[in-house]
Amino acid sequence: MTGRADLRLGITDVAPVVSCGSFSARAVVGEHLPVTATVFREGHDAVAADVVWTAPDGTRAPLNRMRRYGDQPDRWIATVVPDREGRWTFRVEAWSDPLATWHHAVEVKIEAGQGAGELANDLEEGARLLERVAGDADDGWAGRLTEAAAALRDESRDLHDRVAPALTAALQRYLDEHPVRELVTPSPEYEVWVDRPRALYGSWYEFFPRSEGPVVGGTPTHGTFATAADRLPAVADMGFDVVYLPPIHPIGKVNRKGPNTAAYPGGNPHEIGPDDVGSPWAIGSDEGGHDAVHPQLGTMADFRAFVDRTRELGMEVALDLALQAAPDHPWVKSHPEWFTTKPDGTIAYAENPPKKYQDIYPVNFDNDPEGLYAEVLRVVRVWMDAGVRVFRVDNPHTKPLDFWHWLIWKVKETDPDVLFLAEAFTRPAMMHQLARLGFTQSYTYFTWRTARGEIEDYGRELAANAHYMRPNFFVNTPDILHESLQYGGPPMFKIRAVLASMLSPTWGVYSGFELYEHVAVRPGSEEYLDSEKYQLRPRDWAGAEAAGRTLAPYLRRLNEIRRQHPALQQLRTLTFHPVDNPNLLCFSKTDPGSQDAVLVVVTLDSHDRQIGTTSLDLPVLGLDWHERFGVTDELTGDRYDWGQFNYVELDPYREPAHVLSLALPRQVTWPPTAR
Repeated sequence: MTGRADLRLGITDVAPVVSCGSFSARAVVGEHLPVTATVFREGHDAVAADVVWTAPDGTRAPLNRMRRYGDQPDRWIATVVPDREGRWTFRVEAWSDPLATWHHAVEVKIEAGQGAGELANDLEEGARLLERVAGDADDGWAGRLTEAAAALRDESRDLHDRVAPALTAALQRYLDEHPVRELVTPSPEYEVWVDRPRALYGSWYEFFPRSEGPVVGGTPTHGTFATAADRLPAVADMGFDVVYLPPIHPIGKVNRKGPNTAAYPGGNPHEIGPDDVGSPWAIGSDEGGHDAVHPQLGTMADFRAFVDRTRELGMEVALDLALQAAPDHPWVKSHPEWFTTKPDGTIAYAENPPKKYQDIYPVNFDNDPEGLYAEVLRVVRVWMDAGVRVFRVDNPHTKPLDFWHWLIWKVKETDPDVLFLAEAFTRPAMMHQLARLGFTQSYTYFTWRTARGEIEDYGRELAANAHYMRPNFFVNTPDILHESLQYGGPPMFKIRAVLASMLSPTWGVYSGFELYEHVAVRPGSEEYLDSEKYQLRPRDWAGAEAAGRTLAPYLRRLNEIRRQHPALQQLRTLTFHPVDNPNLLCFSKTDPGSQDAVLVVVTLDSHDRQIGTTSLDLPVLGLDWHERFGVTDELTGDRYDWGQFNYVELDPYREPAHVLSLALPRQVTWPPTAR
């Protein structure tokens, strides 16, 4: 015989729960987290439920009463709001509700015409229940409860007068808040790891500090942390929160790759010269390894100054954590067991046929896990001590899962504010498991979702898994220039920016996107021509701004809208609405507990005007089907009167999207069917 024997009442399908409780669910400070469960019992007596919510220090919040919601009669919900970082726990407690049972029985019997004699036992039961509550009540309520109990026993009154004092609205509200709980049945206890808000919401900007050097006589010079800091005010002005830097360590000199390496997957015919800077992901040389700064960028003190300047501007630094090594990395000599040796005695370099990366040695985690794990933790703490609290992890899906679980939670034991972004463009099972075991955020398949159906399906999938997987929608990366940007023209850059910034609470841009960089190294490739991964790529920011050839003001406005509307900082409330034109996408987000909602309609066609009619699910917005409401387009300032059905016309060359803010008449809840 298996299973729990103490389940006096029924509790099933508790959420949020990850892998049957094997991993923690996720939330951020201040987030409205819905806790749901199916609660039921035998017979006809009333059942109720509470959420027991416990803080990391063991402090228990007051019981949070659950309410029925949705179309299933036994589904219950309550919302909890964590106020600090750390490991919270919750459980659901089901209980028999004798007050509700009594209330229902008395009303039904009176409606059926039964008299006081037939209700004698019911009246006495009610009086005893009220006296039980009065025993723990303050003097004011104790008196009212005692009077109501006395009225139930007063045979000189008619039946309705005896019952009425116990059924007043005020007394019923008090009894709802101070119930009689019997047959209390707890669920197992589940964990929720609560991060700081940046784990859910933020705008990322990626750039290479080495490309921020001056151009002298038409020749780019290597940038430093000091020259890169000059770029930070412009990034802050565009409204970005996180500055992501590719690896800043010494770059290998052995088998170094040259410009446009991607054009020659089998090898680069370019003869590498002294001015070829190589790939930052080919980490390590005689100048140091993962714990060192590339000498052409500056010193560790210079990096700290860069971090400080970023903070002064209201942003923070995310640093790349790439666990791989160049052939001349110090690890190769000191710890050859950390790599894979082939039968001929050489160390295996990275391959993704037909691509060959002779400049990179993958790390083998199986030969000396204890030593390698300790070294990686040491390296991470070096950069934490330098002020880094966010790590963008390169290719985590090529490393063991148990390693990441160990590393992430080892860091969070002492520094719960440190965040980890998984750059895992891989199979769904691996991507989701990395999220379950501890990664704060994940890159996604957004870049390759361009048609309405696939965007809607993917958005729903991410929203449904918001309790453990948080997406980061990058519109482009140094590795990914999608064909939609190659051939869609400037309007497509706006379209993709709107989609990324409005669909996901966290989104990102790789430098050059705002200049409409769109030329691939060859047809059919997603690699940039003159990829910044292999060469310096200075950009004429001032010239582009003077000529009006920059998307920077548009990105600034999108980030302003995101900051002004808490609804856009949510994931689980994402809802798609029908439109009768497949080239138009309509979706909304709401902010639980407030009156903020945003409705977005965007064209997916960057070439032609599109016309359609929306069919909005108004209850999702907290509105009745017949209601009209005012909306303001946050991109243009235009105002409209909308209802369920609305005519939309979007010209991509003028403005490809409506981003509409709604002034809702009441606070919204999530799920929207909660009652």
